[in-house]
Amino acid sequence: MTTIADAPLWTPGAARVARAQLGAFARRARELGASVPARQAGTEDYAALHRWSVAHPVDFWSAVWEFCGVIADRAPRDLSPAERAIGLDRMAPPDAERGPRWFPGARLNFAENLLRHGDAREALVFWNEQGRGRALTYAELRAEVARAAAGLRALGIGAGDRVAGYLPNLPETVVAMLAATSIGAIWSSCSPDFGASAVIDRFGQIEPRVLVCADGYQYAGKRIDCLPRVREIAAALPSVERVVVVPYLGGGAPADTLAWRDLLALGGAAAEPRYERLPFDHPVYILYSSGTTGLPKCMVHGAGGTLLQHLKEHILHVDLRREDRIFYFTTCGWMMWNWLVSALAVGATVVLYDGAPVWPRVDVLWTMAERERLTVFGTSAKYLALLEKAGAAPARTYDLAALRAILSTGSPLAPQSFDYVYRDIKSDVHLASISGGTDIVSCFVLGNPTAPVWRGEIQCAGLGMAVEVRNADGARVVGEAGELVCTRPFPSMPVAFWNDPGGERYRDAYFARWPGVWRHGDWAEETAHGGFIIHGRSDATLNPGGVRIGTAEIYRQVEQIDEVLESVVVGHALDPEDEGDVRIVLFVRLREGTVLDDALRTRIRRRIRENASPHHVPKVIVQVSDIPRTISGKISELAVRAVIHGRPVENADALANPSSLDLFRDIPELSR
Repeated sequence: MTTIADAPLWTPGAARVARAQLGAFARRARELGASVPARQAGTEDYAALHRWSVAHPVDFWSAVWEFCGVIADRAPRDLSPAERAIGLDRMAPPDAERGPRWFPGARLNFAENLLRHGDAREALVFWNEQGRGRALTYAELRAEVARAAAGLRALGIGAGDRVAGYLPNLPETVVAMLAATSIGAIWSSCSPDFGASAVIDRFGQIEPRVLVCADGYQYAGKRIDCLPRVREIAAALPSVERVVVVPYLGGGAPADTLAWRDLLALGGAAAEPRYERLPFDHPVYILYSSGTTGLPKCMVHGAGGTLLQHLKEHILHVDLRREDRIFYFTTCGWMMWNWLVSALAVGATVVLYDGAPVWPRVDVLWTMAERERLTVFGTSAKYLALLEKAGAAPARTYDLAALRAILSTGSPLAPQSFDYVYRDIKSDVHLASISGGTDIVSCFVLGNPTAPVWRGEIQCAGLGMAVEVRNADGARVVGEAGELVCTRPFPSMPVAFWNDPGGERYRDAYFARWPGVWRHGDWAEETAHGGFIIHGRSDATLNPGGVRIGTAEIYRQVEQIDEVLESVVVGHALDPEDEGDVRIVLFVRLREGTVLDDALRTRIRRRIRENASPHHVPKVIVQVSDIPRTISGKISELAVRAVIHGRPVENADALANPSSLDLFRDIPELSR
């Protein structure tokens, strides 16, 4: 059981709590008959609201629909019970006849909801390593989407067709996605740092008709030409009829492609988008698993479920409003890009960034935060740990008065990173560690703007999400690590896996362990505060001497060693055929000029023993110069584990730095 802090690190003031949209929503829930008592000083009983949201899912999601102003042909109140939901007692891959299906009687368009505003407020602001670039108002964004959508129609693209993006995080990327989804096409994207094979593995499965790409991208001061890879990708995808090139680096479009400006010109003088309203679960996005253990899974997400879930998270859990300016550091190959862009539905200003987050200076993003008066700053746990290692203290060098919330995801946020944020970034800020995944294009556990922040904890389970932690016997546990599960359907479940007509791969991915229960694959712990701690991926947990350990428990200690920049920990079985009992092996990447000697090994082991347990102490510690990570930036423990056991990594192209795998082959310390 994780030690509970004596007091929260931050508690929202009374004025902030009273203004929060979560309170207004709770009052609306009471009008619908929810048993949600109001507490003193205008605060709400979040636990009671959450219980109602999972016990009465149709009422809850209908209230979210109404409260967040979803645009559709009919509102939930106009639908019969059968038109509002089918088969919500069935937690399984969706089936058209048996469910679970949400709001089958309604029709809507995803892009129409994101483009509901058309005024002079800034919709998109673009930054890169050179500073502030292009900005689009909501009126300008709508007009550009109208032309791009008309251009796609002129190419023969319609509902259900796939439009693929191989693009940096540019305004044109957002325009292309909105143009595609406005006509009912399905959008899927990869970041331009994906290698050609990784892109072909993904797009080759979904057979896009149009590929939208950039001529290149910038990273850490380098300009990278994408066109040779684009030619290789297009040649391998016979379904692609047209390649559209965005001239980001200033080059022209090759003769056999269509320039972005020419796509817009095809649309003529279209001034407003023409939206195709389609069934609630009509596909809007295809996202991909990491692909490090085989061909990436293609997860198909529905327009209505994605929209409803994102509106709930933005408005109720982040407290996002029209006047806000929100940023999340992400590429177009990570689901946080999809999540960020949905903030357009709130009418907020979305700030995009393309480039390295720590170049030309480690604190370059805070220059942007100050200049743009960001109110919500989203990043990764890794970035916050890196800032602390570099000694950056934005609170002392930047005006962050406008900043109201910092969001963190991608990996578990260590307790010391909570301390760092409140000490060196801002003392009065809502720090929301969040966790979910590509599988649900949203969060299972996340922030609550009306509740305290406790050190090392994610604040709560999301409204409408029946989340709990189960032990090996399938019993719910609190204060004990186990499998994170969800026991009831929710709208942002994938509507399908691509090319999985019987749902077997879908079922195997989430329901094989406990039929009727979504097993997410996170090793987690529910706390006494109603919060959660993520200890790592359950398929990467360690089992020394029969004691199951989450890898994040070790990372939290190792990252506090000043000499260590990053690390990866895996279990190593002396008998590769039997990984039931393993010894813990820790690989560390150290500061330049630092050597792993016996004194440093002793300090690392002492730190882990004293602050975790003797079971957590690695038997072997090895220095490496690089650590493999997926293209979305997550350390790949499974790839390291495969290499040290002499097994092939099935899809090394899914890694951003596949050559690093060679550093883990034939390590002398592991032969002893």
